[in-house]
Amino acid sequence: MSSLKVLVPIKRVIDYTVKIRVLPGGKGVDTNVKHAMNPFDEIAIEAAVQLKEAKKASEVIAVSVGGAKSVETLRTALAMGADKAVHVETDADVQPLEVAKLLRAVADKEQPQVVILGKQAIDDDSAQTGQMLAGLLGWSQATFASKIEVEGDSLKVTREIDGGLETVRAKVPAVLTTDLRLNTPRFATLPNIMKAKKKPLAKLTPKDLGVDITPRLEILEVAEPPKRSGGRKVESVDDLIDKLKNEAKVI
Repeated sequence: MSSLKVLVPIKRVIDYTVKIRVLPGGKGVDTNVKHAMNPFDEIAIEAAVQLKEAKKASEVIAVSVGGAKSVETLRTALAMGADKAVHVETDADVQPLEVAKLLRAVADKEQPQVVILGKQAIDDDSAQTGQMLAGLLGWSQATFASKIEVEGDSLKVTREIDGGLETVRAKVPAVLTTDLRLNTPRFATLPNIMKAKKKPLAKLTPKDLGVDITPRLEILEVAEPPKRSGGRKVESVDDLIDKLKNEAKVI
């Protein structure tokens, strides 16, 4: 099989080191804080760049859906080794199905053989976009990948599952989603950050792609998880079972 063109969707999210603060009224969270590339998407970029370095991929294209500041995230992807970027600019809060439709339209334009994206974004934890995209494209899919190997006209993918590891073969074209153990993303070096400024970055809008991004879901309330109460000692197993059953109500 000739070298693959790889499309890597990435998302700008609140940095994982930031403590999230719920806004008064419970309609959302404070977003006026430090942002960064979604950690699982960093792993996806690294996976694509490694395929290119191994001569298994010919081109890596990063794409992001979001506001003007998403360009910063795309430049980071370019500094990590992506060849070009596509910014689908919108200030709307785009939900997974609409993101998948936008990515399908970008895939139709760019004609990649493989799409690699993080298994989930750490802001909404939906873990839906990759699967929806594969369904819309009608492509093979392999989710939660911890190892990717190119073998002929297919990909051999080791998946993280509840019971351990599962190895599957996915025919190209395919959509893959990345898990934590796939790799350790590289840092963008200063020289590569400077080079990234000269790499091509195309701008599109949902209208350009013919996709309606009207939300289908409404957030009714956002709330912090309940604060954890202190532990306590019990005198016997029977006492423990009684408290688990009658107080904690978990059995």
